Amino acid sequence: MRFRLVSVVAVVIVAAAVLVAVIRLMPGGTPALPTTPASYLGVYESGALTNYQLVNNFTAATGKQPNLVGYYSGWNEQFQTSFAETASKHGAATIMQWDPTNIPVAKIAAGDYDAYLRSFAQSVRHFGHPVVIGFGHEMNANWYSWGYHQLPPATFVAAWRHIVTLFRGAGASNVTWLWTVQADEAGTGPIAAWWPGTKYVDWIGIDGYYYDPTDTFGGIFGQTIAQVRALSHLPVLVSEAGVGPAAGQAQKIPDLFAGMRAYGTLGLVYFDIAQHQGTYHQDWRIENSPVAETAFRQGAAGLDLTDP
Repeated sequence: MRFRLVSVVAVVIVAAAVLVAVIRLMPGGTPALPTTPASYLGVYESGALTNYQLVNNFTAATGKQPNLVGYYSGWNEQFQTSFAETASKHGAATIMQWDPTNIPVAKIAAGDYDAYLRSFAQSVRHFGHPVVIGFGHEMNANWYSWGYHQLPPATFVAAWRHIVTLFRGAGASNVTWLWTVQADEAGTGPIAAWWPGTKYVDWIGIDGYYYDPTDTFGGIFGQTIAQVRALSHLPVLVSEAGVGPAAGQAQKIPDLFAGMRAYGTLGLVYFDIAQHQGTYHQDWRIENSPVAETAFRQGAAGLDLTDP
């Protein structure tokens, strides 16, 4: 009996090991991304979908190869598999913000776009590597068609839950769902109204910028981090951040990194894009400022980046 029992146990262990190996190799069977604090450095680059050299330029400037590389997707666009494959070859997971600009979000919740969602989910699943996806980012602000005063929060929540449920049903388990809010400022709404529940979220993202010399990490992000941690203890990512010239880039970049560490966040995704429309749309790039480059390089040097 003992021999038979040992044999049966051995067979079960081997079968379990094989099953785990198969799951890891199957599309959509990718293990969840690690959640070690201060282990992610990401970047958004305008034009990176067709020119990955822009990300390489950021890598050269910062001395760190980012492990999150992002893009913004419009509704009815397909998953950018080629971009995601390139990012993966460079050691980065793709982070995508999916924006339903001028789309009737209630119809998403009702299932009217399910054919599109299934097609997208299958593309992500067959890609087979980790992908971070956010839907309708900064919904607590009023500048997007799905945002505060533009769309009832309950409608947003229903759409979010529907999308996540459909993806999971399609086997796209390689998705990390990033619920992204705008850092509290004048005119933003109470974030709890848009919370879909811990069951439907993996990471919480917070977007915020240094606009002027008085800005600090605690002043920009602190209150919002406290609010989201009252909702859930899920990991928090500074999912979109920039330090503008008007804020004193080189002087404030160290505060960005120090704050990111002090608050125990996963890391940050830098908005390395040139804008020229006043205080709120500055040139956030660091590559055209040697002192900003140096400050960023020093801030990033201590990060022990996770391999996705």
